[in-house]
Amino acid sequence: MFATTTIFVAVICIAAGLALGFLVSRQLAAAAQKRQEQEAEDIVAGAKRQAETIKLQAETFKRQVEVEAKDEALKLRAEIEQERKERQSEVRAAENRVAQREESLDRRTESLDSREHQLSSMQGQVEKRQRDLEAAEAEVGKRLVAVAGMTPDEAKEELLDSLRDEVAHESAAIIRDSESRTKAEADKRARNILSLAIQRLAADHTVENTVSTIHIPSDELKGRIIGREGRSIRAFEQLTGTNLIIDDTPECVTISCFEPVRREIGKVTMENLIADGRIHPARIEEMHNKAEALVNQRVREAGEQAVFDVGIHDLHPELVKTLGKLRYRTSYGQNVLNHSLEVSYLCGMMASELGLDPIPARRAGLLHDVGKAIDRELEGSHAVLGADLARRFGEKEHIVHAIEAHHNDVEPNSVLDVLVQAADAVSAARPGARKETLDAYVKRLEKLEEIASSYDGVERTYAIQAGREVRVMVEPEKVDEAKTVVLAHDIASRIENELQYPGQVKVVVIRESRAIGLAK
Repeated sequence: MFATTTIFVAVICIAAGLALGFLVSRQLAAAAQKRQEQEAEDIVAGAKRQAETIKLQAETFKRQVEVEAKDEALKLRAEIEQERKERQSEVRAAENRVAQREESLDRRTESLDSREHQLSSMQGQVEKRQRDLEAAEAEVGKRLVAVAGMTPDEAKEELLDSLRDEVAHESAAIIRDSESRTKAEADKRARNILSLAIQRLAADHTVENTVSTIHIPSDELKGRIIGREGRSIRAFEQLTGTNLIIDDTPECVTISCFEPVRREIGKVTMENLIADGRIHPARIEEMHNKAEALVNQRVREAGEQAVFDVGIHDLHPELVKTLGKLRYRTSYGQNVLNHSLEVSYLCGMMASELGLDPIPARRAGLLHDVGKAIDRELEGSHAVLGADLARRFGEKEHIVHAIEAHHNDVEPNSVLDVLVQAADAVSAARPGARKETLDAYVKRLEKLEEIASSYDGVERTYAIQAGREVRVMVEPEKVDEAKTVVLAHDIASRIENELQYPGQVKVVVIRESRAIGLAK
């Protein structure tokens, strides 16, 4: 019973506790809800206050913007008003200037009108005086005709005749005097230019010779050069196109060939064989190929160096190669490539002294003897061959003509032609340039004149151009026009058969008839 009561009491207590807890939770929930409502009202009130603040700020900013816009409009209006005033002042100033110019033009117009009236008046006076003068001249002419007894045309013709004779006499005297002065001045100027060019050249007096004699260590090597039954020497001569001369001269062999480049290739081949010591046909062929490549390279380098030295950079490669072959060509002991360089320098110097362009002059001087590189292979003079070669490789006509005319194969027709002739003569005639002695030179000229004078009908002979030309004067009574051709051919053939000379000799037969009458 007691236990049941206890449990009942406990249940009642628990129920009371739960009821009390429920009531407390209800009160807490009500209080929390009330707090939330109060917070919401506070948030709404804050938002309203913030909205009112923003609204007030917006209205304040709007009023401020309106004030600033009104100020800016006032400033712009003031600036526009100021600019308008300035424009108005400028317009008034321009109107004043225009008005002043109009006044000035009006004054000038009035002045011109007055001058025009004056000129009209003066023109009338001049015309009146001119009529009076013409009448006076006519009266004077009538009186002169009456006094002189001839018409004005006859008097004019007589006066012109007398003046014509006097002027012709004076002009002839002036022409003769001018010609003499010009010739003297030209000779003086030419000597001065030549002397300056010679002084500035400063070339060496020694000459380079093409040596074809090769030194060997001992005479025992000659047998190895000849080879068994002569096979080695035959192979050498066949490959190089030269003649190998082995005689009793101690410790040397000689290579003979009219073509200088082939002779140089043979010389290099033999020197390499002697240095190597192995001499047989196969080795000879190998050494010949190497020597040919080496000499061709030297030829090309010599041509390129010569072109570079004179300052020419657009020469055709074939012309450069042909020019390099002149390194191994000599004329009277003078190296032709060195001679060509000297002529080029001299032409450039003399052209500069004359106020001409030195580049074409140096070009023509360098190429003037290029035909000597091929004159052993083709028929004709080296001047004509060189001109044909230059023309074939695109050289200009005035350069080609200067090459062809430097030995008078054609007539010189420009200053460049004469410059090349003069420079060629200076380079060949300087002391030490050529080996031909004076006695041999004089004898050759005498022999040329002697051969030409030996023919019947020849009156006088002259060997000129350093023995390159013979001029033969014949008697017109004994030699007619047809015989002159035969005589020139006969003299040329005899010179060719009896004399030895460089280049070619030109034979010119001149037949002249003159009729002279004397009036006493």
